[in-house]
Amino acid sequence: MPEVHICEVGPRDGLQNAKHLMPTAAKKTWISALAAAGLREIEVGSFVPPKLIPAMADTGEIVTHARTIPGLTVVALAPNLKGYQRAVEAGAHKVTFPVSASRAHSESNVRMTPDQMVAEVRKCAALGGAPIEGAISTAFGCTLQGEVPEKEVVRLAVALAQFCDSVALADTVGYANPAQVKKLFSLVRKEIGDRLEGAHFHDTRGLGLANALAAYEEGVRHFDSSLGGLGGCPFAPGASGNVITEDLVFMFESMGVSTGVDFDALLKARGLLVQAIPEEPVYGHTPLAGLPKGFRASA
Repeated sequence: MPEVHICEVGPRDGLQNAKHLMPTAAKKTWISALAAAGLREIEVGSFVPPKLIPAMADTGEIVTHARTIPGLTVVALAPNLKGYQRAVEAGAHKVTFPVSASRAHSESNVRMTPDQMVAEVRKCAALGGAPIEGAISTAFGCTLQGEVPEKEVVRLAVALAQFCDSVALADTVGYANPAQVKKLFSLVRKEIGDRLEGAHFHDTRGLGLANALAAYEEGVRHFDSSLGGLGGCPFAPGASGNVITEDLVFMFESMGVSTGVDFDALLKARGLLVQAIPEEPVYGHTPLAGLPKGFRASA
């Protein structure tokens, strides 16, 4: 059993901000390769209006394909009740809702205030149909609003914990630092306990891995990451790529912390990504430098 759980968000968070569209057939092949590498949870898309994010227009078809992969937890993002209903109808095993702690970002991203978004998620939870993760975005700062008060993040986490199956904290724009990560995760955990589950970091300022390690030291065992560091929020200016899956896997495995991910198979999935959208830049120190001589993954 892996000691940390990695959810690959490249097919959703990565492709939604890419400048080039990946064909549906290539998405299916890529997702299958990611699962074959040992990633047991993949956020495959979002149920948003195609006119806003054309890259997500085929999410229903992608969910259908992903559900055929044995042992894979298929995750989809929904911004509202309609999106949730579409996700459940398509058969998503889990639905993530972005609930921004920044009012400015929330109104830009989902056209609702944070409290209105909490109420929307509450309605979806009452309907049932799929487990819900309440992901508190811009938890560590916002390019639109600037500072986000810790007490606001805690308040939203307490509200979401009443009806969400899990809560995550997200550094949507890459503002966080390790000391801040430790403090905020500790504050939230004191209020909602084990309901606080996930961490979602961006590497905008080069602190993504450091922040992931800080969260790990605070007891977090569920992490989002994106192959090749693809990603960013179209409605948060300056938000760049996610923590790089390849580097996150290497960091944990080199520490002796098992991820359940096969690195060679992960590089094959990276090759498929590059082949499908060759014009899109991909990142990662470990894929370029290679594994150290004598490196052995944790047992």
